Amino acid sequence: MKQSFTVSVFPEGRWFVAQCLEVDVASQGETEGEALKNLKEALELHFEPPCATLLPQVKKIEVEVGVA
Repeated sequence: MKQSFTVSVFPEGRWFVAQCLEVDVASQGETEGEALKNLKEALELHFEPPCATLLPQVKKIEVEVGVA
C-alpha cells in the first residue's frame, strides 16, 4: 500500500535535512535528492512490522525537572 506524506526539506550546513511532517521521522543527505531518498527509506523501515524476538519492557522513571 502506498501513502503520501508531507515533507519539509531545508539546508543545514553542508547537508540537506528532509523531515516528515505527519510522522516523527527525518533523514539527511548531501543533496536534496539524497535526503529525500534517505527519508523514503527511513519511512519504509518505520512502518515495517516489528520482528522482535523478545517482548520489550516498558518502565517508568522519575526525573527532577524545573526546580530553580
